[in-house]
Amino acid sequence: MNITIFGATGQIGQHLTKLSLDAGHKVTAFTRSPNKMKHIHENLHIIQGNVMDLAAVTQATKGSNAVFCALGMPLMNKEGLRAKGTKNIVRAMTDTGVNRLICLSVFGANDSRALLPFKYTALIVPLILRHIIADHEMQEKYVTNSTLDWTLVRPGNFTKGGFTGSYRHGFTPSDAPSKIKISQPDLADFMFKQLGSDAYLRKAPCISY
Repeated sequence: MNITIFGATGQIGQHLTKLSLDAGHKVTAFTRSPNKMKHIHENLHIIQGNVMDLAAVTQATKGSNAVFCALGMPLMNKEGLRAKGTKNIVRAMTDTGVNRLICLSVFGANDSRALLPFKYTALIVPLILRHIIADHEMQEKYVTNSTLDWTLVRPGNFTKGGFTGSYRHGFTPSDAPSKIKISQPDLADFMFKQLGSDAYLRKAPCISY
């Protein structure tokens, strides 16, 4: 497949890039900082650009079979840059006829707020994560209002652990996790597996241990 990864030099983007290359796919890595890319591969094409530039995003999307959106922003950013960037990605994909989008969101966005433990809803979200949750919720709005074949992946807090391959996903209110945690390699593994699965097509699964 031809895969475009936005946020390719971020922590999750780096893992997605490696998984895609190891699987034999061709990767277009879109990033503001090409010098941060850890991988060198004959099937890797790096594009330096800003996700706020619709023309650049559109050019990076052309010819792809699928897109990973793994945009990262500072914790206290109040400008909604993640949502604005995702809006451009959705627009570019629609204009170029690329349908499959796997987009990184967050555990606690929109209806998944009901799955959070009390300390999150009472303290952590309103005091620490308020801006990031709002950004992700607007991001999700742009994605879910589109005609794309999307999957939104909502991870818990990142741990420093490595790959385990043993994690849970697709929670319900009666089966909510007690720990809202996931390692970055496990998150990337789950996101990557969505390329070959329709189980969460047009759905927004949470992932945690």
